[in-house]
Amino acid sequence: MGKKQVFRSWVPEWLIRLNIFLVMFPTVMLFALSTANVNAATGFYGVEPHDIQFSMLIYYAALVAFTPLEKRFFSRIATKEYFVICLALQVMITFWAYQSRDLYGLFVCRFLQGIVNCGVTSICLTLLFSRLRSEHARETGYAIFYGMILCASSLTSLVTAQLVDDYEYNVLYKMMIYAFVPGAVLLLLIMNKVHLTRKMPLYQLDWTSFFIYAPMLIMIGYILIYGQQYYWLQDPTIRWCLAGVIFLGVVFVVRQLHLKRPFINMAVFRSRGFVFGIVLLAGLYVIRGAFNVTTAYFSVVLGMDPLHTYELLIYNIIGIIIGAVTAANLVIQRRPLQFIWLVGFFLLLVFHGSMYFLFAAEADQSTFIAPLVIQGLGAAMLLTPIVLFIISSVPEKISASASTAGVFVRYTSFALSTASINYFSLFFSRTHTNSLSENTSILNVQAAQRLHAYQGALQGRGLMSDQAAKVAPALLDKAVQKQVFMKYAMDYYELIAILILVLMLLVIMTPYINRTIINVRSNQPAAATV
Repeated sequence: MGKKQVFRSWVPEWLIRLNIFLVMFPTVMLFALSTANVNAATGFYGVEPHDIQFSMLIYYAALVAFTPLEKRFFSRIATKEYFVICLALQVMITFWAYQSRDLYGLFVCRFLQGIVNCGVTSICLTLLFSRLRSEHARETGYAIFYGMILCASSLTSLVTAQLVDDYEYNVLYKMMIYAFVPGAVLLLLIMNKVHLTRKMPLYQLDWTSFFIYAPMLIMIGYILIYGQQYYWLQDPTIRWCLAGVIFLGVVFVVRQLHLKRPFINMAVFRSRGFVFGIVLLAGLYVIRGAFNVTTAYFSVVLGMDPLHTYELLIYNIIGIIIGAVTAANLVIQRRPLQFIWLVGFFLLLVFHGSMYFLFAAEADQSTFIAPLVIQGLGAAMLLTPIVLFIISSVPEKISASASTAGVFVRYTSFALSTASINYFSLFFSRTHTNSLSENTSILNVQAAQRLHAYQGALQGRGLMSDQAAKVAPALLDKAVQKQVFMKYAMDYYELIAILILVLMLLVIMTPYINRTIINVRSNQPAAATV
């Protein structure tokens, strides 16, 4: 798979690498498109925030379920033709999403986008690894790819913020179509007709496992997203979904144990290193999901508009880039994984601890630059080493199953993180609202003084006294809601800090992890590796 074999001889190396990134960025951004601006999406489709969160999980579930099948298509079809097929399907499905104003139509589009995205990602990863000629090309490639994944949400929101302000929400899907064109056209012009992997026949594809696995994943997402809203097992739909997950899960596992080429070889779970790795991966995604509380704080409490919020998150992206480069170098230098992980978790602990004390009704933007950089550093220092550890902790012949199982853990952890934020935001908000309401009665002296101050301020801005009297209670209520949100954020970050300490203790108490040799040179990347 030499460079002349894959790309035309006249193409410079810098153009090849630039082209790979031009194709990869829209692919990664498509994942986070559903939640780029939840308020705009809910307004456009006339739905609840939970529905938009669920649309993202549907996309994710399709990607997870189709990953094992995608490898067979990628190995069978010439890469150039395969890319044309995937791109054409992606454009058609995305245009359908652009035209759709129906929530269920959006769900179907997002599911199909997740399936097709497997193919594009697989091509990008394989091409990326082929351009990195060093002995540790795959370690570097994984660091680049997972760094991009960590940046995806912030970067997508930053790029789309102005578009959402100026146009209707569905224009984001049209933007994605245009974003694919430059990289796709260039890649088709400079690439030869080659197979990047050994050809494999397409017969005996395990579609049965796919049609068991995908509904199970979707039902898991449904339970975690809507369970709080429907009071969990009090709702018959949630009960049926739970029964379906249990039934399909048992059928899926039994089927894998008897298949010659299973979706997931259950032997991976016999490796204690693999089990330890997926525990860390799950914990990391729950911790990473808590970052959404910070972005919500910028909006709800500080009143920052989306564009300024995501401009501030550029510092988080800078931290991610530095952390990814540092983590890759430490892995290549064979530094102990315990050391790398403890540094990463400590940085995340510093971030959550500092934010606990920085949550305030008023603050300057510059106050949050250092914490945002630290958060990016910590997350990037952890993700790539954990992924490489998971893949390396099992025999090479079942490393693909380790990757596939890791994607499942990543999906469920992402859904669990979203569900935990939904649950604790309601739980802590209710608790603190009841507490604060006792101190904001109109008979309370402090509340009366605050109302009087609001009325005076409004009158000073030109409002008549009777109008000021009507508006002042609304301002007081808004101030109370800000206090409630800040107290919820502090409580939630306290829980996350405890989780980080527990994970650090596990890392310290597990010395055998340093005996795992990171070696992914012979492992072909999956379409959506862990």
